[in-house]
Amino acid sequence: MYTGFKISQTFVTEKIIVSMAGSLFKWLLLPLLGGVLMAGKNPDVHPFHVSVVEINHNATDKTLEISCKIFTDDFEKILAKNYKAKVDLINPPNKAAMDSLVKRYVLSHLAIKADGKPVTLNYLGFENDGEAAYSYIEVENVTTVKKIEIATNLMHDLFDDQMNIVHVIVGGNRKSNKMDYPATQTSISF
Repeated sequence: MYTGFKISQTFVTEKIIVSMAGSLFKWLLLPLLGGVLMAGKNPDVHPFHVSVVEINHNATDKTLEISCKIFTDDFEKILAKNYKAKVDLINPPNKAAMDSLVKRYVLSHLAIKADGKPVTLNYLGFENDGEAAYSYIEVENVTTVKKIEIATNLMHDLFDDQMNIVHVIVGGNRKSNKMDYPATQTSISF
């Protein structure tokens, strides 16, 4: 469990549940779907290119708690390609160097507005569970929020079939949108 940053226990617990559900999907259902969809194609390439951005409004702390989940193998490829660096997110020989690359990439591919105003994204760090890399971001001083606008082109510079899913949770109410490449913007109102 990732405990190095100021995030609520609920936020961490939800990440574990989402990770478990994602693992179940990837390891049980995805191979079945992949076998059907990838007949005759390279078996080393997974058939879906997906990232998930989750934004949770923490009313008590007056923050937006944000996580970005990207498949590790894909993320390592794009970081190596964009920054001409040797990348290992699972067992980084230099965690600070990997942290710097993840921060640079995520913050240059994600922008958020709360109630029409751009917010400052404070990168907290990343962790890896083997199949996916999670980066954590926080936005401070968000007392209330009625509308979140998200602009993201995560992984568009590697895949033209990229799907970016956005979940926003405000007051315990969860809403989601999906953006298929080349779409880069969506908004969710409460």
